[in-house]
Amino acid sequence: MIHKKKITVVLPAYNAAATLEQTYNEIPFDIVDEVILVDDRSSDTTVELARKLGINHIIVHEQNMGYGGNQKSCYNKALALGSDMVIMLHPDYQYTPKLIHSMAYLIANGVYPVVLGSRILGKGALRGGMPRYKYLANRMLTFFQNVMMGQKLSEYHTGYRAFSKEVLQAINYEVNSNDFVFDNQMLAQLCFKGFDIAEITCPTKYFDQASSINLRRSAIYGLGVLAVSVSYRLQKMGLAKFTIFNQPKSID
Repeated sequence: MIHKKKITVVLPAYNAAATLEQTYNEIPFDIVDEVILVDDRSSDTTVELARKLGINHIIVHEQNMGYGGNQKSCYNKALALGSDMVIMLHPDYQYTPKLIHSMAYLIANGVYPVVLGSRILGKGALRGGMPRYKYLANRMLTFFQNVMMGQKLSEYHTGYRAFSKEVLQAINYEVNSNDFVFDNQMLAQLCFKGFDIAEITCPTKYFDQASSINLRRSAIYGLGVLAVSVSYRLQKMGLAKFTIFNQPKSID
């Protein structure tokens, strides 16, 4: 805990057996209270390894729900455990757990309610192995999103994110896609609600075991990102209404 705030790390896992132990062992348990792993129907030994490591909260999807569907299970479980802040960490070791302290303290001290680990801040993206086409696509999409959404983020496409409880309770992430565009829909919802977002520099790591989507799926993701940004602008201008910005979150 920090200032008596319960901190939970969520691990959205899919075939992460090769990197899970290394990721888990670097989580700073001096402040982290709970770890949740959601396995999205992996075909490797991710679940068995998670149990061996002693991860207390393991959810196994009976069928593959997609990256967005995995996150929904992660956040629902974290809120059910009474978490005050939730940090999403990919178990493929592409993002270092060593930044959890910095991200958590920004939220715990009331400085920002949302913190992103940005691969673009600084000069480490290409040096860390990010494919050049992905770097260029990231920069172009981010520029378009900043213009359409009136923000100044360095990137919208990082998977390293920390949220206060109040943030997760304020948006209806359940109506978002179960695919990769979930990340962008969620950020758009947060911006629409007026939450301030902080970014910290995150080293980039690309290697064989790190998860990555292929060119075709990257193109589909890019089109989805453009659609989210345009939808945001249209709703802000009062020209249209979209479910992800309109539908209130149900309260059980």
